[in-house]
Amino acid sequence: MQYTHLGRTGMEVSRLVLGTMNFGPDTPEETSHAIMNRALDLGINFFDTANIYGWRLGEGWTEQIIGRWLARTGQRDEIVLATKVYEPMGEGPNTRGLSALHIRKQVEDSLRRLRTDRIDLYQAHHVDRGTPWDEFWQAMDILVAQGKVLYVGSSNFAGWHIAQACEAARRRHSLGLVSEQSLYNLAERTAELEVLPAAREYGLGVIPWSPLYGGILGGILRKTSGGRASGSDLTAKRLAANRERVADYEAFCDEIGRHPATVALAWLLHQPGVTGPIIGPRTLEQLDHSLAALDLRLGAAELARLDEIFPGPGGPAPEAYAW
Repeated sequence: MQYTHLGRTGMEVSRLVLGTMNFGPDTPEETSHAIMNRALDLGINFFDTANIYGWRLGEGWTEQIIGRWLARTGQRDEIVLATKVYEPMGEGPNTRGLSALHIRKQVEDSLRRLRTDRIDLYQAHHVDRGTPWDEFWQAMDILVAQGKVLYVGSSNFAGWHIAQACEAARRRHSLGLVSEQSLYNLAERTAELEVLPAAREYGLGVIPWSPLYGGILGGILRKTSGGRASGSDLTAKRLAANRERVADYEAFCDEIGRHPATVALAWLLHQPGVTGPIIGPRTLEQLDHSLAALDLRLGAAELARLDEIFPGPGGPAPEAYAW
Protein backbone atom coordinates (compact mmCIF):
# COMPACT_ATOMS: atom_id res chain seq x y z
CA MET A 1 0.00 0.00 0.00
CA GLN A 2 1.17 3.54 -0.80
CA TYR A 3 1.02 6.18 1.94
CA THR A 4 1.09 9.95 2.02
CA HIS A 5 0.69 12.75 4.54
CA LEU A 6 -2.76 14.23 5.09
CA GLY A 7 -2.36 17.87 4.19
CA ARG A 8 -0.25 19.91 6.59
CA THR A 9 -0.11 17.16 9.19
CA GLY A 10 2.43 14.56 10.15
CA MET A 11 -0.26 11.88 9.93
CA GLU A 12 0.37 9.21 7.32
CA VAL A 13 -2.66 7.85 5.49
CA SER A 14 -3.17 5.30 2.76
CA ARG A 15 -3.64 6.61 -0.78
CA LEU A 16 -7.03 4.94 -0.98
CA VAL A 17 -9.69 5.91 1.55
CA LEU A 18 -12.24 3.36 2.70
CA GLY A 19 -15.64 5.01 2.44
CA THR A 20 -18.35 3.44 4.58
CA MET A 21 -21.49 5.14 3.23
CA ASN A 22 -22.91 1.80 2.04
CA PHE A 23 -22.47 0.09 5.42
CA GLY A 24 -25.95 -0.63 6.70
CA PRO A 25 -28.34 0.32 3.88
CA ASP A 26 -26.60 -1.65 1.10
CA THR A 27 -24.00 -3.77 2.88
CA PRO A 28 -24.99 -5.94 5.88
CA GLU A 29 -23.01 -5.55 9.08
CA GLU A 30 -21.22 -8.89 8.75
CA THR A 31 -20.01 -7.99 5.26
CA SER A 32 -19.12 -4.47 6.40
CA HIS A 33 -16.91 -5.91 9.13
CA ALA A 34 -15.29 -8.27 6.61
CA ILE A 35 -14.56 -5.33 4.29
CA MET A 36 -12.91 -3.39 7.12
CA ASN A 37 -10.84 -6.43 8.07
CA ARG A 38 -9.74 -6.93 4.48
CA ALA A 39 -9.00 -3.21 3.97
CA LEU A 40 -6.74 -3.11 7.02
CA ASP A 41 -5.00 -6.32 5.94
CA LEU A 42 -4.31 -4.64 2.57
CA GLY A 43 -2.81 -1.58 4.27
CA ILE A 44 -5.77 0.79 3.93
CA ASN A 45 -5.67 2.67 7.22
CA PHE A 46 -7.89 5.68 6.41
CA PHE A 47 -11.58 5.04 7.16
CA ASP A 48 -14.17 7.73 6.39
CA THR A 49 -17.74 7.94 7.64
CA ALA A 50 -20.35 10.51 8.75
CA ASN A 51 -22.94 10.78 11.48
CA ILE A 52 -25.73 10.87 8.85
CA TYR A 53 -24.66 7.65 7.08
CA GLY A 54 -27.15 4.85 7.42
CA TRP A 55 -29.94 7.29 6.58
CA ARG A 56 -32.03 6.52 9.65
CA LEU A 57 -32.63 9.95 11.12
CA GLY A 58 -30.59 10.49 14.26
CA GLU A 59 -29.36 6.90 14.59
CA GLY A 60 -25.87 7.08 13.09
CA TRP A 61 -26.33 3.52 11.85
CA THR A 62 -23.03 3.31 9.95
CA GLU A 63 -21.04 4.77 12.85
CA GLN A 64 -22.56 2.09 15.09
CA ILE A 65 -21.43 -0.65 12.69
CA ILE A 66 -17.89 0.72 12.77
CA GLY A 67 -18.00 1.07 16.54
CA ARG A 68 -18.95 -2.57 17.02
CA TRP A 69 -16.11 -3.57 14.68
CA LEU A 70 -13.64 -1.49 16.70
CA ALA A 71 -14.89 -2.99 19.96
CA ARG A 72 -14.60 -6.52 18.58
CA THR A 73 -11.19 -6.18 16.90
CA GLY A 74 -9.37 -3.68 19.11
CA GLN A 75 -7.88 -2.07 15.99
CA ARG A 76 -8.56 1.56 16.87
CA ASP A 77 -4.92 2.61 16.89
CA GLU A 78 -4.34 0.93 13.52
CA ILE A 79 -6.67 3.26 11.60
CA VAL A 80 -7.12 6.95 10.94
CA LEU A 81 -10.81 7.52 11.67
CA ALA A 82 -12.72 10.36 10.03
CA THR A 83 -16.33 11.37 10.47
CA LYS A 84 -18.48 14.41 9.70
CA VAL A 85 -20.97 16.83 11.22
CA TYR A 86 -23.60 19.11 9.67
CA GLU A 87 -26.53 17.08 8.34
CA PRO A 88 -29.84 16.95 10.26
CA MET A 89 -29.85 14.42 13.09
CA GLY A 90 -33.34 15.28 14.31
CA GLU A 91 -36.47 17.19 13.37
CA GLY A 92 -36.31 19.99 15.90
CA PRO A 93 -34.24 23.19 16.06
CA ASN A 94 -30.49 22.97 16.68
CA THR A 95 -30.27 19.49 15.17
CA ARG A 96 -28.21 20.40 12.09
CA GLY A 97 -25.48 22.77 10.93
CA LEU A 98 -22.19 23.88 12.45
CA SER A 99 -23.31 25.82 15.50
CA ALA A 100 -21.26 25.30 18.64
CA LEU A 101 -24.26 23.62 20.24
CA HIS A 102 -24.76 21.13 17.41
CA ILE A 103 -21.03 20.36 17.10
CA ARG A 104 -20.73 19.77 20.85
CA LYS A 105 -23.66 17.35 20.91
CA GLN A 106 -22.74 15.52 17.71
CA VAL A 107 -19.13 14.89 18.62
CA GLU A 108 -20.26 13.21 21.84
CA ASP A 109 -22.83 11.11 19.95
CA SER A 110 -20.28 10.09 17.32
CA LEU A 111 -17.71 9.14 19.95
CA ARG A 112 -20.32 7.01 21.71
CA ARG A 113 -21.45 5.27 18.53
CA LEU A 114 -17.89 4.73 17.29
CA ARG A 115 -16.83 3.47 20.75
CA THR A 116 -13.67 5.56 20.75
CA ASP A 117 -12.16 8.39 22.74
CA ARG A 118 -11.12 10.50 19.74
CA ILE A 119 -11.90 11.39 16.15
CA ASP A 120 -8.74 11.73 14.09
CA LEU A 121 -10.33 13.93 11.40
CA TYR A 122 -13.59 15.76 12.16
CA GLN A 123 -15.04 17.24 8.98
CA ALA A 124 -17.66 19.90 8.36
CA HIS A 125 -19.90 18.00 5.93
CA HIS A 126 -21.05 21.24 4.26
CA VAL A 127 -20.49 24.95 4.77
CA ASP A 128 -22.94 26.57 7.19
CA ARG A 129 -23.63 30.12 6.03
CA GLY A 130 -25.60 30.82 9.19
CA THR A 131 -22.73 30.16 11.62
CA PRO A 132 -19.83 32.63 12.01
CA TRP A 133 -16.39 31.16 11.43
CA ASP A 134 -15.25 32.25 14.90
CA GLU A 135 -18.05 30.21 16.47
CA PHE A 136 -17.12 27.19 14.38
CA TRP A 137 -13.44 27.46 15.29
CA GLN A 138 -14.11 28.11 18.95
CA ALA A 139 -16.08 24.85 19.12
CA MET A 140 -13.42 22.92 17.22
CA ASP A 141 -10.53 24.41 19.20
CA ILE A 142 -12.16 23.28 22.43
CA LEU A 143 -12.55 19.74 21.09
CA VAL A 144 -8.91 19.69 20.00
CA ALA A 145 -7.81 20.97 23.42
CA GLN A 146 -9.90 18.23 25.06
CA GLY A 147 -8.26 15.59 22.86
CA LYS A 148 -11.61 14.51 21.39
CA VAL A 149 -10.61 15.73 17.91
CA LEU A 150 -7.09 15.74 16.44
CA TYR A 151 -7.58 17.52 13.09
CA VAL A 152 -10.37 19.46 11.37
CA GLY A 153 -11.34 19.11 7.74
CA SER A 154 -14.05 20.29 5.37
CA SER A 155 -16.30 18.71 2.79
CA ASN A 156 -18.17 20.26 -0.14
CA PHE A 157 -16.59 23.68 0.44
CA ALA A 158 -16.11 26.17 -2.37
CA GLY A 159 -12.63 27.58 -2.85
CA TRP A 160 -13.56 30.84 -1.15
CA HIS A 161 -15.03 28.93 1.82
CA ILE A 162 -11.68 27.20 2.25
CA ALA A 163 -9.97 30.60 2.21
CA GLN A 164 -12.45 32.09 4.69
CA ALA A 165 -12.13 29.15 7.07
CA CYS A 166 -8.34 29.10 6.94
CA GLU A 167 -7.97 32.83 7.40
CA ALA A 168 -10.37 32.80 10.36
CA ALA A 169 -8.33 30.00 11.93
CA ARG A 170 -5.12 31.91 11.28
CA ARG A 171 -6.47 34.92 13.19
CA ARG A 172 -7.14 32.61 16.13
CA HIS A 173 -3.66 31.02 15.82
CA SER A 174 -5.32 27.66 15.14
CA LEU A 175 -4.02 25.00 12.79
CA GLY A 176 -7.14 25.33 10.67
CA LEU A 177 -8.37 22.95 8.00
CA VAL A 178 -6.08 20.12 6.96
CA SER A 179 -8.21 18.56 4.23
CA GLU A 180 -11.12 19.09 1.84
CA GLN A 181 -13.39 16.27 0.69
CA SER A 182 -14.73 17.27 -2.69
CA LEU A 183 -16.65 15.89 -5.67
CA TYR A 184 -13.88 15.26 -8.20
CA ASN A 185 -13.49 12.71 -10.95
CA LEU A 186 -12.70 12.43 -14.65
CA ALA A 187 -16.22 13.40 -15.71
CA GLU A 188 -16.77 16.15 -13.10
CA ARG A 189 -13.71 18.40 -12.89
CA THR A 190 -15.18 21.70 -11.68
CA ALA A 191 -13.00 21.42 -8.56
CA GLU A 192 -9.99 22.25 -10.75
CA LEU A 193 -11.21 25.84 -11.14
CA GLU A 194 -10.94 27.02 -7.52
CA VAL A 195 -11.23 24.23 -4.94
CA LEU A 196 -7.97 22.46 -5.82
CA PRO A 197 -5.97 25.70 -6.16
CA ALA A 198 -7.29 26.90 -2.79
CA ALA A 199 -6.44 23.57 -1.19
CA ARG A 200 -2.90 23.71 -2.57
CA GLU A 201 -2.44 27.33 -1.44
CA TYR A 202 -3.45 26.52 2.13
CA GLY A 203 -1.77 23.12 2.29
CA LEU A 204 -4.92 21.01 2.47
CA GLY A 205 -5.07 17.41 1.40
CA VAL A 206 -7.80 16.65 -1.15
CA ILE A 207 -10.03 13.60 -0.70
CA PRO A 208 -12.19 13.11 -3.81
CA TRP A 209 -15.60 11.56 -3.28
CA SER A 210 -17.57 9.76 -6.00
CA PRO A 211 -14.41 8.91 -7.98
CA LEU A 212 -16.51 6.74 -10.33
CA TYR A 213 -19.23 9.42 -10.61
CA GLY A 214 -21.92 7.14 -9.28
CA GLY A 215 -20.83 4.26 -11.51
CA ILE A 216 -20.54 6.21 -14.76
CA LEU A 217 -16.78 5.56 -14.86
CA GLY A 218 -17.01 1.98 -13.61
CA GLY A 219 -17.80 0.22 -16.88
CA ILE A 220 -21.48 1.08 -16.93
CA LEU A 221 -21.99 0.39 -20.64
CA ARG A 222 -20.53 -3.08 -20.21
CA LYS A 223 -22.98 -3.71 -17.41
CA THR A 224 -26.04 -2.46 -19.28
CA SER A 225 -25.12 -4.41 -22.41
CA GLY A 226 -24.88 -7.48 -20.19
CA GLY A 227 -28.41 -6.96 -18.96
CA ARG A 228 -27.58 -5.41 -15.58
CA ALA A 229 -29.36 -2.28 -14.38
CA SER A 230 -27.59 1.06 -14.76
CA GLY A 231 -28.32 2.24 -11.21
CA SER A 232 -30.36 5.15 -9.91
CA ASP A 233 -32.27 7.79 -11.81
CA LEU A 234 -29.36 10.18 -11.19
CA THR A 235 -26.95 7.66 -12.71
CA ALA A 236 -29.21 7.25 -15.74
CA LYS A 237 -29.36 11.04 -16.14
CA ARG A 238 -25.59 11.36 -15.95
CA LEU A 239 -25.14 8.54 -18.44
CA ALA A 240 -27.54 10.15 -20.90
CA ALA A 241 -25.53 13.38 -20.73
CA ASN A 242 -22.16 11.61 -21.14
CA ARG A 243 -22.94 8.48 -23.18
CA GLU A 244 -20.66 9.29 -26.12
CA ARG A 245 -17.74 10.18 -23.88
CA VAL A 246 -18.31 7.12 -21.70
CA ALA A 247 -18.29 4.91 -24.81
CA ASP A 248 -14.96 6.45 -25.89
CA TYR A 249 -13.64 6.03 -22.35
CA GLU A 250 -14.53 2.35 -22.12
CA ALA A 251 -13.00 1.77 -25.55
CA PHE A 252 -9.79 3.45 -24.36
CA CYS A 253 -9.74 1.24 -21.26
CA ASP A 254 -10.11 -1.80 -23.51
CA GLU A 255 -7.15 -0.58 -25.58
CA ILE A 256 -4.84 -0.46 -22.56
CA GLY A 257 -6.32 -3.61 -21.06
CA ARG A 258 -7.56 -2.06 -17.83
CA HIS A 259 -10.92 -1.99 -16.09
CA PRO A 260 -12.60 1.44 -16.30
CA ALA A 261 -12.89 1.73 -12.51
CA THR A 262 -9.16 1.09 -12.15
CA VAL A 263 -8.33 3.80 -14.70
CA ALA A 264 -10.65 6.34 -13.05
CA LEU A 265 -9.05 5.81 -9.64
CA ALA A 266 -5.53 5.83 -11.08
CA TRP A 267 -6.22 9.09 -12.92
CA LEU A 268 -7.13 10.76 -9.62
CA LEU A 269 -3.94 9.45 -8.01
CA HIS A 270 -1.99 11.21 -10.79
CA GLN A 271 -3.53 14.61 -9.98
CA PRO A 272 -1.41 17.06 -7.96
CA GLY A 273 -2.53 17.55 -4.39
CA VAL A 274 -4.86 14.55 -4.23
CA THR A 275 -4.40 12.59 -1.01
CA GLY A 276 -6.53 9.64 -2.01
CA PRO A 277 -9.95 8.95 -3.55
CA ILE A 278 -12.73 7.49 -1.44
CA ILE A 279 -13.69 4.00 -2.50
CA GLY A 280 -17.09 2.77 -1.34
CA PRO A 281 -17.05 -1.01 -1.80
CA ARG A 282 -20.26 -2.88 -1.18
CA THR A 283 -18.49 -6.23 -1.51
CA LEU A 284 -15.06 -7.72 -0.88
CA GLU A 285 -14.63 -8.20 -4.62
CA GLN A 286 -15.12 -4.49 -5.26
CA LEU A 287 -12.53 -3.69 -2.60
CA ASP A 288 -9.92 -5.98 -4.14
CA HIS A 289 -10.50 -4.50 -7.61
CA SER A 290 -9.79 -0.99 -6.30
CA LEU A 291 -6.25 -1.94 -5.28
CA ALA A 292 -5.19 -2.33 -8.91
CA ALA A 293 -5.28 1.47 -9.29
CA LEU A 294 -2.23 1.82 -7.04
CA ASP A 295 -0.06 -0.07 -9.51
CA LEU A 296 -1.30 1.61 -12.69
CA ARG A 297 1.05 4.27 -14.05
CA LEU A 298 -0.52 6.36 -16.79
CA GLY A 299 1.91 7.86 -19.30
CA ALA A 300 1.74 11.37 -20.75
CA ALA A 301 0.01 10.14 -23.90
CA GLU A 302 -2.59 8.23 -21.90
CA LEU A 303 -3.30 11.20 -19.64
CA ALA A 304 -3.62 13.43 -22.69
CA ARG A 305 -6.09 11.01 -24.26
CA LEU A 306 -8.20 11.04 -21.09
CA ASP A 307 -8.18 14.85 -21.21
CA GLU A 308 -9.50 14.63 -24.77
CA ILE A 309 -12.33 12.33 -23.75
CA PHE A 310 -13.23 14.24 -20.58
CA PRO A 311 -11.83 17.76 -21.03
CA GLY A 312 -11.39 19.70 -17.82
CA PRO A 313 -12.11 23.40 -17.38
CA GLY A 314 -8.74 24.32 -18.86
CA GLY A 315 -6.86 25.09 -15.67
CA PRO A 316 -7.54 27.14 -12.55
CA ALA A 317 -9.60 30.29 -12.45
CA PRO A 318 -9.38 32.96 -13.75
CA GLU A 319 -7.15 31.68 -16.59
CA ALA A 320 -9.71 29.00 -17.42
CA TYR A 321 -12.48 31.52 -17.95
CA ALA A 322 -13.32 32.53 -21.52
CA TRP A 323 -12.38 36.13 -22.20
